[in-house]
Amino acid sequence: MKILVTGSKGFIGKNLIRRLKEEKDILIFECDKDTDSKTLEVYCKKADFVYHLAGINRTDNEEDFMKGNYGFTVKLINLLSKYNEGCPLMLASSIQVAYDNSYGKSKKAAENLILTYSGINRAKIFIYRLPNVFGKWCKPNYNSVVATFCHNIARKLPITIDEPEKILNLVYIDDLIDELISLLQSTNTDKNYYEVEPIYQVSLKKIADLLYSFYEFNLKGYIPDLSDEFTKKLYSTYLSYLPEDRLSYRLTMHCDDRGSFTEFLKSNNNGQISVNVIKPGITKGNHYHHTKLEKFLVVSGRGVIRLKHIISGRLLEYQLSSETLEVINVPAGYAHSIENIGDTDLVVLIWCNEVFDKNKPDTYMLKV
Repeated sequence: MKILVTGSKGFIGKNLIRRLKEEKDILIFECDKDTDSKTLEVYCKKADFVYHLAGINRTDNEEDFMKGNYGFTVKLINLLSKYNEGCPLMLASSIQVAYDNSYGKSKKAAENLILTYSGINRAKIFIYRLPNVFGKWCKPNYNSVVATFCHNIARKLPITIDEPEKILNLVYIDDLIDELISLLQSTNTDKNYYEVEPIYQVSLKKIADLLYSFYEFNLKGYIPDLSDEFTKKLYSTYLSYLPEDRLSYRLTMHCDDRGSFTEFLKSNNNGQISVNVIKPGITKGNHYHHTKLEKFLVVSGRGVIRLKHIISGRLLEYQLSSETLEVINVPAGYAHSIENIGDTDLVVLIWCNEVFDKNKPDTYMLKV
């Protein structure tokens, strides 16, 4: 299948092309502002589907909107009508068509061209009046407030919010790309206008507050509550804007002659993950908890995990190694210990259902 993508170097175009390259048996024709007319003509002759993403959404000369959004669409439609009538076409329009501004008028004019093309050539068309789209690879300090906020907050640069309670309608880039990819197998012929779901309605203040919390979380080794879909997608977006020199960070290792203990990830909603390194012949633990729950996983070396019910005294023993990954649940009310019975360091991943609180450790010593 041969796919023509106009606006190939734009935010949506880059994400779409990357995904198309992951599909089988697809040849992509990439068209941007530097593509000459002859090349575009060849692409239009051969295309089996067109994603028309090209356009101008920011300029100092308002006449450029009509030239870029309507004028280029005229050129594209004329070539398709001449060489490839009936070729399916998707148009990236905008919710701005509902407003009386030059950008919106140019997008509306492009829509009308596409509708006429469909009527004359009986071609399937897919018009999307897109709201604000956010995600990786969007240019900051241009026309995306989310991209600008992510870029600036990640670098401790100031942001400006004139209307904190203003609500934005937001679509996540990968949700949009999923929708666009699905059009290649679409059999819909009964409508011309389509929407991407879900659309998130979020205030500028909430976006900024979340991004500032991500910045602080990253400093302290925390991750946000990712059960909320918008938070999860915004967090993914934020991390893509981190400066390269902040993609890595060192953890605080608590070391002694027995080995080390290091907190890896913390979450106010899902507890924490830690790494426990134990020297050969050393036993750690010998304590219990009333509420705190843990899961142990040996990822390197050989060890014995022992559990003892603090009331009945019943003793359980598990020999573990990295050769067979096995998780041990440590319920509340069981004293537990970990002994390294190998010749190398024993490395154990530990998940706990709460972040350690030194003022309420819920940890009581008892030899197993």
